[in-house]
This record gives sequence, C-alpha cells and structure tokens, in this order.
Amino acid sequence: MRIISFNANGLRSAANKGFFEWFGQQDADVLCVQETKAQEHQLGGPAFLPEGYKAWFRDATTKKGYSGVAIYSRREPDEVRTALGWDEFDEEGRYLEARYGNLSVVSFYIPSGSSGELRQGFKFKVMDWLAPILDEWRRSGRDYVLCGDWNIVRTRLDIKNWTSNQKNSGCLPAERDWLNGMCVDDGGWVDAYRSLHPEGQDYTWWSNRGGARANNVGWRIDYQFVTPSLRDRLRRCAIYRDSWFSDHAPFTVDYAG
Repeated sequence: MRIISFNANGLRSAANKGFFEWFGQQDADVLCVQETKAQEHQLGGPAFLPEGYKAWFRDATTKKGYSGVAIYSRREPDEVRTALGWDEFDEEGRYLEARYGNLSVVSFYIPSGSSGELRQGFKFKVMDWLAPILDEWRRSGRDYVLCGDWNIVRTRLDIKNWTSNQKNSGCLPAERDWLNGMCVDDGGWVDAYRSLHPEGQDYTWWSNRGGARANNVGWRIDYQFVTPSLRDRLRRCAIYRDSWFSDHAPFTVDYAG
C-alpha cells in the first residue's frame, strides 16, 4: 500500500501547478490532503479527480477558503468519519478518517500558532484534547495511519535553524514534548520517516521568504504516524521536491501488504 500526505496550501492552486498530473503517476492507494482552502463543490470535475479515484472532503464551515482536509482513495472505504466531537476543532475542517476493515487512514491538520497568542492558545487546547483520543486509538487494536501537517518539529534533525526557533510556534519545547511523548519507544506511535531514516535530515515545509527553498532552510512538520502494529510493514518513504506544488512537499510512504 502506498499512502501520500500533502498540505496543498490551496488545492486549486496546487492543481494549477500540476499536482494532480504528478499524483496520477504515483500509483498511490490513498492520498491525504490538508489545507484544501475550498468548499467541496469547488473541487469537482476531472481537474480535481484523477481517473480511478474517489474523494471525500471535510470543509471548514467557520470560514470559507480556510483549512479543509480530503482523502482520495482507489478503494471505497467501509466508513468515513468527519468529526471527533468538539465543534471548535471539527468545524475548522481538520479531521477526516477513512476506514478499511481494521485499517484507519486519517488526514489531520493540526492548527498553527504562528499568527499570535490566540491561535497558539487554541493549538495547546487542541493538543490537550487530542492526547487521550490518540492514546485510545493506539490501544484500540485497530491499525492507524495518521497523515498530515502537525505544525510541530520533533528534534533538531527536523529543522534547519534549531537554536533561533526555540521561541517560535512549531518548535516550542512544550509542543515538542507533546509530540515526542506520543512517540515513546515502548509501544508509542511510530514516526514512519524517522523509523526508516533514524539520522535523516529532510524537511517537508519551507517559508516563502528569505530564499528558504533555495537554501533548504526547512522544517519537517508533515508526518505519517502509525500504530506499532504497522512498524514492520514500513518499507520506504520519499519527500518529493522536484516540483513545487505548495510550500509543503508531498510525503509518500510504502507499506508491505
């Protein structure tokens, strides 16, 4: 199984930059998109639906053209879930889950706190609220693949400018402690990239300012976290940087059947 996670920073914009032409060549089983920045009716038609796939969406209802997640799949899921039960989070279009037998694939978009204290406060609330949900999923006996933009780096290997970002959202010690607490070695969530590349220093997001892309001054904030039951099925992963569809790069993971 091949799963791709991609923050599009506007799926219509990414489509205009050739994303779906690229995606159609990837032989992927599932694509999880974050930041569609559109309503579902704006993403219909062949330009947004490659042949052989069906798509499901969870739009933001709080503000049009904001946030939003999607899942594209070759196989129709047994069930699609669009809410976790907290309206303040759900209505921003940040969670979508496709269930296939005992496997759940989730498209997640964790809030950014970079715009100021109000949103950083909301981000911390989301983290506190999600913790027991994620723990319950991990212990449930289901296989989970959590795809998405988590807006947090884990370690200095995951960000070019570690020291200068210690007081910036996404690299705050409390954020990193929370994310790393999910990934404890003894039975925690498995970071697919880090499992396959223990010393890797690759990034998935670059600022549009200051020549960050050209100089590879990036952050690894897009992940596929899997339940321990899937650790041994991890085969390979790739971050695609040959074309720029967004300020994020698509992140692909291959799993053994």
